[in-house]
Amino acid sequence: MPLYAIMTLRLRKQIGFAAILTCSYLLSYGQASPPRPTTSFSALSAQATQAREANRLDEAISLYQRALSLKTNWAEGWWSLGTLFYDREAYAPAAKAFEHLLALSPQNGTAHLLLGLCKYELGDDDSAELHLQAAKKIGMQDDPQLWHVLMYHESMILVRKGKFESAIDSLHRLSKIGVSSEDIDLAYGMSVLLMKPAELPPLGSDERAVVLRIGYAEASDSMETHEAANKLYLESVEAAPTFPNIHYAYGRFLLAIKEPEEALPQFEQELKNQPNHVRARLQIAAIYYRTDSAAGIPYASEAVKLDPKFPFAHYLLGLLYLDSGDAATAIPELEAAKSMVPTEPRFYFSLARAYAKAGRKKEAAEARATFARLNEPALKDASSPAGMAAPDSNGSGLYRLDADAPRR
Repeated sequence: MPLYAIMTLRLRKQIGFAAILTCSYLLSYGQASPPRPTTSFSALSAQATQAREANRLDEAISLYQRALSLKTNWAEGWWSLGTLFYDREAYAPAAKAFEHLLALSPQNGTAHLLLGLCKYELGDDDSAELHLQAAKKIGMQDDPQLWHVLMYHESMILVRKGKFESAIDSLHRLSKIGVSSEDIDLAYGMSVLLMKPAELPPLGSDERAVVLRIGYAEASDSMETHEAANKLYLESVEAAPTFPNIHYAYGRFLLAIKEPEEALPQFEQELKNQPNHVRARLQIAAIYYRTDSAAGIPYASEAVKLDPKFPFAHYLLGLLYLDSGDAATAIPELEAAKSMVPTEPRFYFSLARAYAKAGRKKEAAEARATFARLNEPALKDASSPAGMAAPDSNGSGLYRLDADAPRR
């Protein structure tokens, strides 16, 4: 079953939460029969199950609620009530039911997933992200589609937060296991075009088609070859040369396949289309880093002026000054980046180099020690994607201009 069917028709309608997942909690009570007036928990719970199995959902919800009022620690009842509400897109009461369930069974990874999906639909992305992460850590029922849905929604939360590079990483992991859909293409398109869902053009519009085409090109880079993806990108750019961020997206792709000379004119064209484009300036500056750092300084300096709270802009400007032999001017920029994101080890690495060149030995030693402490988890997990560039790289890592880090 394609993932887009789950996304567009709602997850529960495709994999039957109320039928498939509930079977692990409930016993079968045989043929459905009309409910009898009662206050007995055992009778109410049996009638609730019968009503649910007979698709009398309003009646089932009422019966589950009555039964749960008599036995609040009935985990199976909270599960069934939550899935019934979720099926009806009643996400607030569904979330409350799953919260009750998790209070009783905190290690139920599938319940964390469902609560995370409810929170996502309610717009509470921070809470949704926490519960999706808990579902991953604890584990869920053995159904690949559950994992696909989790990964898709994780990606969309990143898109909604403007963490576009991290969203692309997440989507690439989906593509690499063979999952594809129009929803995923759309998420790719929004990510590479720096577009949040609220900015998405309406259904059926030419502009939305551009987002989809660009997304399909980015997805193709994971599923096919660089050549095929490059052809799709080029066709999209030629068809809509003034679409916001389209040259930036293509330039970013070219950098990812290690074609900086071809990428440079794409970023320059984006600046012609959007003169205040911060990321295009930073990408140009990153291309110049270590080849002609002095030429990159004006681009990074202007980016800092346009967005003084972007830590990567200060970091890159500091690196450019440092590489040009001006450690004294580099230090305030690197310190500004560090103050905005005090947990980023690369900032301390570069600061240590700058302090050492400026003769500030004690501060250099302190920065190196902080770098070593912060960098230790990354060394243990070599598979984790870098959020910033390696500070002593030849510049290839600098092309990731993510705004994921919190801003001051």
